[in-house]
Amino acid sequence: MSVKRSAQPNWLETALIYNLYPQSFYDSNGDGIGDLPGIIAKLDYIQSLGFNVIWLNPIYESPFGDAGYDVSDYCKVAPRYGTNADAERPFAEARKRGIRVLLDFVAGHTSVEHPWFKQSAQLDRNRYSNWYIWSESTFGPAGDNFVGGFSERDGRYLPNFFYFQPALNYGYARADQPWKLPVDHPDVLAMRDEMDKVMRYWLDMGASGFRVDMASSLIKEDSTGKYLRAHWRRIREWMARDYPEAILLSEWSFPKQAIPAGFHIDFMIHFGTPAYTSLFRAEPGRDIFDRPGSSFFDRAGRGDIHRFLDIYLDHYSVTQRSGLISLPSGNHDIPRINECRDVDDLKVIYAFLLTMPGVPALYYGDEIGMRNVKGLPSKEGGYVRTQARTPMQWDDSSNAGFSTAPATALYLPIDPDPQRPTVAGQVDAPDSLLSFVRDMVQLRRSSPALTANGNFKPLYAPKARYPFIYERSARHERGGRYGHGIRPERFIIAVNPSGQPAEARFALESDVKSVELVKGDDAQLQIRRSHARMHMPPVSFSIYRMC
Repeated sequence: MSVKRSAQPNWLETALIYNLYPQSFYDSNGDGIGDLPGIIAKLDYIQSLGFNVIWLNPIYESPFGDAGYDVSDYCKVAPRYGTNADAERPFAEARKRGIRVLLDFVAGHTSVEHPWFKQSAQLDRNRYSNWYIWSESTFGPAGDNFVGGFSERDGRYLPNFFYFQPALNYGYARADQPWKLPVDHPDVLAMRDEMDKVMRYWLDMGASGFRVDMASSLIKEDSTGKYLRAHWRRIREWMARDYPEAILLSEWSFPKQAIPAGFHIDFMIHFGTPAYTSLFRAEPGRDIFDRPGSSFFDRAGRGDIHRFLDIYLDHYSVTQRSGLISLPSGNHDIPRINECRDVDDLKVIYAFLLTMPGVPALYYGDEIGMRNVKGLPSKEGGYVRTQARTPMQWDDSSNAGFSTAPATALYLPIDPDPQRPTVAGQVDAPDSLLSFVRDMVQLRRSSPALTANGNFKPLYAPKARYPFIYERSARHERGGRYGHGIRPERFIIAVNPSGQPAEARFALESDVKSVELVKGDDAQLQIRRSHARMHMPPVSFSIYRMC
């Protein structure tokens, strides 16, 4: 299948994603856990920020060994979040506000508590016996990761992540053992068709698509990716035919593979390439939960934008005509971006994230600068990730306004710092981080050059130097989305996250008559025809509109 830009829904052009962790967002019934009615209660807040897409972490029935990524029923809402009737309302209420909702689709595995797996684990052969990957016998040859001794069936199963998350059987590219089924085996196709039905169930209910968990993990031993691409392209085809406004967003972190495979968007995050971590989280070779070291957006000024840019441009050049890259502020699997940083640091980071091509994504609470809460015991398989999953901080009331439950009954403790940031403390403060995010979102959505498909060109990006400067531009023809006539628009965006002043000289593609500072610090920009010189203060950014 050839995926063309025209096959993409128009709404992606101005899409901005708000990643919402349901158990930590807002508790409407006082049981200490966030829920679907709580999400509905806060839709006006999300709308006020300007975000028009919600990515909702799993809400399906689960024993919650891995925070809901161990599904026991794909078509039933977990009781702690509400009912299936409750699930219909967020889609409808969000749509009234111009917001679309993406569900998390856990495509590669279920819980051991799923009825399919319980049937598959039985001694007697049945419809589900081959829906999971089992070795021939408990003591026969299989991979090191296989789990044995779990059931009456003589065999070991392959988990996808934790031991209680058995991998669904999408087949093997090389079926060189009797128990390795080919991708076109009837039982593999039957399981695959059932997963298609799950997707259709939620699309019919009102979902606008899916963020696909571990999207590259389905076909085993597929070294060329041939069968994996065929799988997702098949899904893209029926979605484009039957649900043309719905999208697929992958957790792949390798856009030049994910986009040709049929995804509309791919998150470029902390695995697949070192590009993302080199920006925000850690120096190469360090764990992402370590203290930031020499990432580019650290005040120490030891970063190198080329650790990101070389990889990014490679992926961007392959995908810019067929799909989009998403650079998120964070998610439930990685530490919050507000680690060893202050509001000024975060404003520089968000100025970058919200002016890059593709589709930006913000993790709940990052708009107010929520912090990692360290030292927490693991919750629902979170382990070190637990520190980034604490409840949203709405105000200064009990439990930061998250819940009326006793503090001991909360899903996770509130950040104990009495100076913790809150929505109420920032919403009306013009210089707050929240107000800054809101203003940046408005600028992005109102400027054709800053939206998903606006042109992108680095202007100044020397190795191991600061600042980083780039141009975003767009031209819109008569009768287009942005009005009649040709409307050229060009921006210069400069970011200097280091703690030292920085200077740059660079060339522009064409002469510039004048520039207007639309956001940020005046960087003493001097332009003479097509040549520019800029001096930037420490920890600063500047966004100029060129005329």
